[in-house]
Amino acid sequence: AGPQQAPHLHLAELTASQFLDIWRHFDADGNGYIEGKELENFFQELESARKGAGVDSKKDNLGDKMKEFMHKYDKNADGKIEMAELAQILPTEENFLLCFRQHVGSSSEFMEAWRRYDTDRSGYIEANELKGFLSDLLKKANRPYDEPKLQEYTQTILRMFDMNGDGKLGLSEMSR
Repeated sequence: AGPQQAPHLHLAELTASQFLDIWRHFDADGNGYIEGKELENFFQELESARKGAGVDSKKDNLGDKMKEFMHKYDKNADGKIEMAELAQILPTEENFLLCFRQHVGSSSEFMEAWRRYDTDRSGYIEANELKGFLSDLLKKANRPYDEPKLQEYTQTILRMFDMNGDGKLGLSEMSR
């Protein structure tokens, strides 16, 4: 059967920005989960992408494949896919989103990070402050990056969480 497969689905590596586009496409109601009909759509598109990429797909019916898929990737077995689980499924570059999530895991760590990076005490994390946060985060995780990559990550986080489009993150936006 050959060497042990990576958990990824043999797709090209995605940038953080592409990952977010995919997330938003499938989390159509924006509730933070891919579930129900969204999950079916995700799975059907995934299967057709795999066929298109020449990945051998067993002849099981779609329901069985979907059960097997959920058993493998729905780590907390809640019947839906959340962002951290999708980041494990799709080969996201440097798994940047998981890195971000792990760094601000608890609410006390989150508030500590918030105070440290809201340098002007405005109650907001502006793009330049967010960039500093991400730079420190990447160093802490021993992940190499360059200025364009840091800029892309900063813009991706803003696109994810800046709900009112003001170019900065308020406490309520960031706590999402």
